[in-house]
Amino acid sequence: VSPEQVILSHSPLRLFSQFHHKCMLVAGQGPVEENAQNLGFKHVVTIETLRKAYPLLDMVDQSRRPKEMPPPATGFPTIEGVILFGEPVRWETSLQLIIDVLLSDGNPGAELQDIPYPHLPVLACNMDLLWMAEAKIPRFGHGTFLLCLETIYKKVTGRELKYEALIGKPSTVTYRYAEYLIKQQAEKQGWKSPIRRLYAVGDNPMSDIYGANLYNNYLNSVESCESILVCTGVYRHNADVPSKTEECMMETVFHGHRDFCFDPSLVEASYIVQDVNDAVELAFKKENWS
Repeated sequence: VSPEQVILSHSPLRLFSQFHHKCMLVAGQGPVEENAQNLGFKHVVTIETLRKAYPLLDMVDQSRRPKEMPPPATGFPTIEGVILFGEPVRWETSLQLIIDVLLSDGNPGAELQDIPYPHLPVLACNMDLLWMAEAKIPRFGHGTFLLCLETIYKKVTGRELKYEALIGKPSTVTYRYAEYLIKQQAEKQGWKSPIRRLYAVGDNPMSDIYGANLYNNYLNSVESCESILVCTGVYRHNADVPSKTEECMMETVFHGHRDFCFDPSLVEASYIVQDVNDAVELAFKKENWS
């Protein structure tokens, strides 16, 4: 698989060129600054850079509080937007500093008379509330961090936190970008016949399957996007794989993001199989490739 065939939750940010020359605060873990630059963002500030410029902001952990009053920050750029790549490590620091940036209109060292609203643009990637690791119980995902951020913002201001974009499953932006890349690959291979059917494989009914089914409702240039649920991750089906999706009991608690209303039909997969290999074999069989 070549790099241009791989879509990460943040990949569609390449399309948001209107923000590529703005000063953007980036949050998450790993090489977030490098990731942002690879997506086209020219001027990025990390949470850690912001924290060092304004040490008085990060006050929850007493061991990190400055021992002496630091000099005021000078020459620090005004932040013009926020990119949330994924769950950070120190949630208290990221939650505090992101809220500070939104409440101060990008100038956390300034003292404003009124809280600005609408606030600065916020672009968020990856909305999974939970994800499956080695533990028996699912772990917090970035969706849980977003839930905290939204709740704090509303509690402090009385207003809803708004997103300029929500990217990653189940956002249709991600599936549309995937279709765009698939068509590019087809052109490179010299395939003349148009792509008519897409298959989306995932282990999470609330993100993978929901997103694929939602996208299927808004298709323009392809006939269908069929969702295939595998049982090797968040979703576990204890009994034999049912022959009909209706036989599968879906979760009654909506784990999806606040901005995606719950439609029970959208978390029902077109097919349920054991693993990714079975999913690929199913697609091959349906396309008469096996």
